[in-house]
Amino acid sequence: MSVLSDSSYVVPPVPAASTGVAWLRASVARFSEGADHVRRRASAERVLGAVGPASLRRAGEPVAVLAEAMGLPRTVASDVAVVAACYQPHVPVTAEADAAVARLVAVCGGAWDEEAAARIGVLVQACAATRAMIAGVEPPVPVTRRVGPDGSVVEVDLGEQWFGAGRHACPGRAHALALVEGSRAFHRLHDELLVLPNAWDFASAAAFVRAGFTAVGTTSLGVAVAHGLPDAAGAARAETLALARLLVRLPVPVTVDVEAGFGGDVGELAAQLWELGVAGVNVEDGRDAGLADPAEQAAIVRAFKEAAPGLFVNARVDTHWLSVDQPSTLRRARTYVDAGADGVFVPGLDREAEIAALVSALPVPLNTLPSLPLDTLRELGVRRVSTGSLPFRAALAAAVRTADAVRSGHPTPTDLPTYSETTSLTTP
Repeated sequence: MSVLSDSSYVVPPVPAASTGVAWLRASVARFSEGADHVRRRASAERVLGAVGPASLRRAGEPVAVLAEAMGLPRTVASDVAVVAACYQPHVPVTAEADAAVARLVAVCGGAWDEEAAARIGVLVQACAATRAMIAGVEPPVPVTRRVGPDGSVVEVDLGEQWFGAGRHACPGRAHALALVEGSRAFHRLHDELLVLPNAWDFASAAAFVRAGFTAVGTTSLGVAVAHGLPDAAGAARAETLALARLLVRLPVPVTVDVEAGFGGDVGELAAQLWELGVAGVNVEDGRDAGLADPAEQAAIVRAFKEAAPGLFVNARVDTHWLSVDQPSTLRRARTYVDAGADGVFVPGLDREAEIAALVSALPVPLNTLPSLPLDTLRELGVRRVSTGSLPFRAALAAAVRTADAVRSGHPTPTDLPTYSETTSLTTP
């Protein structure tokens, strides 16, 4: 009989407590046995039963997605992560973790009772394990502990039983798998050729969704210039984050152009975007008229993946865009892939032979601009075609032409969205 199914092997006992992590341990099913365990497990199952797994198949940090589905703010994810690091009885508790528990109790209604503990416990249990699954770690939780009849602590290998077994088996298996599936949905769109329109505000993104596009990106040029800022200067971090908060309301995955990372702590930026529900980022190695050192750029890519393993990190190689050191294109691309990049974007690449060579040499999807006919790019094996700043620049040109037509007394366009159609873009 497996140790996990043997009732003589029990979970490590924890002492009673009234506050902090110690209270959480003493109030959840995870560290309970007997009647306490039965009652507390039923509470956790009620929490999970109110959340349909289908609602969790969305991009974003898994705890943030789960919290929102439970009616809690997505921002609790950071506190949950702090608590999760101290959750196991053999791990010392920090004052920071105790304070995080207090904030979570307040968000859950303010009562230090088993119902609040069940809600917090579900989030904590989902934290490290689900992130590990998204990052491809197998098994996501390598061992669990039990106390044998003789009082000795036994470590149980979970290599073949990822979700445990017996009375303490994880009750949220379907929810965990749904969270992982949601995190990978944008990745799967690259199984075939993905045409990605790039928006500069909510209205343009919502219009692309209404037109049937299955995902939306942003254009750093459009976002920056629309706010009176220069592109590729690291000046539009706040504006990009503000737009991301709006775009995640859309019913399709959203990927964000973050230039070269906007400077500062790129891991913090990655975590912010992932918590918001962003599915991917586009990060470039261009620096003014030159290129970043490949090793330094690889460190940026790695920081994005470590902070947010579910983000689709599209590493942009600017050798062709800037007409600088083009022979280094493949070497740079491979360096970024080795650092964790999920895709490679080479804007300005327009020669069939070079595109085919990159497709053949790279183990990840190749992204280009629409520099060749779409059918040609598809045949060459390109898996993502971004419109870049083209729609933004086209919109500017159309706006000026329309205003000029009014000024000149010429006919204005008639094939435009109506006022009501335009305002309806804000309706979910």
